[in-house]
Amino acid sequence: LARVARACSNDADARRSLEQAVELLPDLADAWRELSQICAQQGDSLACDRAYAKFAQITQGSQRLREAGTALADRRYDAAQTLLQRQLAETPDDVEAMRMLAHVSYEREDYANAERVLEECLRREPGYSQARFELVVVLQAQQKPARALSLLDRLQALEPTNFSYRSLRASALTMLGLSQQALDVFRDLLKEYPSHASLWLSYGHTLRTAGQAEEAIAAYRRSIEISPDYGEAYFSLANLKTFEFAPADVAAIRAQLARTDISDAARWHFEFTLGKAAEDAQDYSDSFAHYARGNELRRANIFYDPEWTTSQVRRTCTLFTKEFFATRRAWGCQAKDPIFIVGLPRSGSTLLEQILASHSQVEGTRELADVPSFALELGARTLLPGEVGYPESVNLLNGEQLQRYGERYIDQTRPYRSSGIPHFIDKMPNNFLHIGLIQLMLPRSRIIDARRHPLACGFANFKQHFQKGLLFTYSLQEIARFYRDYFTLTAHFDQVLPGRVHRVHYEHLIQDPEGETRRLLEYCVLPFEEGCLRFHENRRVVQTASSEQVRRPIYSEGLDQWRNFEPWLGPLKNALGDLVDGYPATSTR
Repeated sequence: LARVARACSNDADARRSLEQAVELLPDLADAWRELSQICAQQGDSLACDRAYAKFAQITQGSQRLREAGTALADRRYDAAQTLLQRQLAETPDDVEAMRMLAHVSYEREDYANAERVLEECLRREPGYSQARFELVVVLQAQQKPARALSLLDRLQALEPTNFSYRSLRASALTMLGLSQQALDVFRDLLKEYPSHASLWLSYGHTLRTAGQAEEAIAAYRRSIEISPDYGEAYFSLANLKTFEFAPADVAAIRAQLARTDISDAARWHFEFTLGKAAEDAQDYSDSFAHYARGNELRRANIFYDPEWTTSQVRRTCTLFTKEFFATRRAWGCQAKDPIFIVGLPRSGSTLLEQILASHSQVEGTRELADVPSFALELGARTLLPGEVGYPESVNLLNGEQLQRYGERYIDQTRPYRSSGIPHFIDKMPNNFLHIGLIQLMLPRSRIIDARRHPLACGFANFKQHFQKGLLFTYSLQEIARFYRDYFTLTAHFDQVLPGRVHRVHYEHLIQDPEGETRRLLEYCVLPFEEGCLRFHENRRVVQTASSEQVRRPIYSEGLDQWRNFEPWLGPLKNALGDLVDGYPATSTR
């Protein structure tokens, strides 16, 4: 009766019939699934999710899916992918197989594909809460907390006390700069789960971003007390940059590394931690050995193709010419709000952000994922036969479309802006790949390129373990190639858009902070304010690895720190070639 009613577009009768069906036979899986779909069409999301949860509880996956699940648990991702692709070839509508395939992409840090597949799961089955939960995780990995929060609202309507949903909410609030709200959620959770090591770790991260360093250290210590093999907790202490390990800490870490039963993830976190401890002790040979082992382990666990970036740069230079921009001079959204800081990580971008965010007209936010998301929409990763990929797809956009992209950017970034002041900072480093798109959609925005000596920058990336996304940083040769690609692209934009990008050399900023700050503010069309020179007094939330460093006055000790490791940096120096000897003369302002 329900199916006949649906065929006649009578969803109300269909729903009543299905509700009677599952009352008569509670294990009738198809009825629960179809009831979930009708509730979704009627906009009753809670009933939709409840019905699909019953369907998922009743059904059992196929033998092939169980085998794929085992392969996933064992980290045999190629085997899992093969099994799942076979399943989908036979049953293209199998959303469980799709969800598991998205998980393979997530583990390989191909977040864009994971997001796309999970979105398709939810399009087919709007009540599939497990897919919605995993989409939240993928969005968090891409630093898209506003969207994650809206999905969490729906998940928590179904399960208000769910631990994972609540902890993810706290992390999303932290990303949005709402640290006090996040801390409240964490404290409630810790009352219920006082012996949860990863919860203490996340709590410590939020304390750190809020500027409560001592409390963060105590939280990390508590995490280690609960799980002595928790490498990430030790690394979080090292990642404060200002923390120094006692001999007892080093001995405890070495004891953990001597075990044969810890995970690769724990091992590489311990190696990076010992690298920092040995560097503080001025044992640079031992320090580099630990950094190298940590990087080797991490590189073996990721998929990264350096040719992709080189190809992207080559194609970007081909498309974006002086003539291309000249014919589109009046296009885009005319908002002047955004200030983009681009470049490589560890180039002084957080310091620049802190200086600017200490101005009364500028708000600091975080590394926003919106511009890279637009590039993905335009085909940056998923180029299907017959489709035009990014950046070539930008050539197909007209002025109205580019204006809408600019307006979307302003709208989507609004949740990160709480002060109501005129300007805000987007500090996503890899936006240097998208300078052309930024120019077309937001021509009145400001773009600042943070640049540092290639050997100093390269080694700083090598010794910094980034949790997600920066896949080029685990090999000296790949770091050099990425730096060269970055240099090539920014030099191209210096030629085709002269004066559009303002470059700040880290070394110049350290040596002449007032002069560089005045030039920076002049470029941003902002009056000079003394507060920008007292940036270390600014207690705003800082969400990068340099959070503690920028809460201190400028210091020059770190300028030549890389020279302590020069005997081991031959591969980096050789791959960089003329960029080393020519710095900074090869870098035009």
